[in-house]
Amino acid sequence: MKILVTGSTGLVGNALLRDLIKAGHTVCRLIRPNTRTVSNRNNEGFDVAWNPETGELGAAAVGADAVVNLAGASIADGRWTEARKKEIRASRVDTTRALINALARMAARPRVLVSASAIGYYGDRGEEILKETCEPGTDFLSAIAKEWEAEAEKGEALGIRVVRTRLGVILAKDGGALPQMARPFRLGVGGRLGSGQQWTSWVSLEDVVSILRLALENGAIRGAVNVVSPQPIRNMQFTAELAKALHRHALFPAPAFALRLAFGEMADALLLASQRVVPEQLEKLGYKFLDPDLTATLAKCV
Repeated sequence: MKILVTGSTGLVGNALLRDLIKAGHTVCRLIRPNTRTVSNRNNEGFDVAWNPETGELGAAAVGADAVVNLAGASIADGRWTEARKKEIRASRVDTTRALINALARMAARPRVLVSASAIGYYGDRGEEILKETCEPGTDFLSAIAKEWEAEAEKGEALGIRVVRTRLGVILAKDGGALPQMARPFRLGVGGRLGSGQQWTSWVSLEDVVSILRLALENGAIRGAVNVVSPQPIRNMQFTAELAKALHRHALFPAPAFALRLAFGEMADALLLASQRVVPEQLEKLGYKFLDPDLTATLAKCV
């Protein structure tokens, strides 16, 4: 297949790119103006000009069979000022809208769009078991995810099969959330966050890549898919497992008030929110997780 990829320079994008090329696919990285890449030097696909502000999509995109939309600014880089929140929203909602508009102008459109979303869609839900059919939450991240998915879903009206992948906390050795989580433990001051009772829904980077490929290749998959392991875990247990993997102790809990003081609104949405998400759609498909066990996953990632 010829596959267009936005967000190809991020953690998931880089890993997916390598996997798709290894599998024999032709990958076109949609690159914004003034973005530096080394893709051709490293045989990591072809660069295609992409300007979400103007809607410009390079001619090399013609003939694409599929699109993977992974664009989105990090939600964990600094406090959520109003300017930062606008950037987070625009990088997801506005970029996806521009992508759909560009695809609509194509004479021959791709057959499938796999578009990233996040389990932030559900908001803070306590003990509730969250399947793909559950309603969205009401906080900042929930609102963005709802809009983000709505823009992607417009591809269905263009005759494109759309898969909305709600990504959990991605565990990887060299990027994502895990290095930041591990830092306090490496310094000997790690521990649970708040009460530690909140649920964490995690997934390995290897499973994310495998599931994205499945969504591209299996024509029966469409709509929302929770990309999380089948074993959500409470923060208290997660931090204990992380400490064990690092050969440290989890002795220093971070009180909720201190987290809110340090991170503001982001603390409640990212650190203290409880999201007990299950991969119902993947289990119906019979997907076999590469990394279903947290202990084993952490052991290879830290």
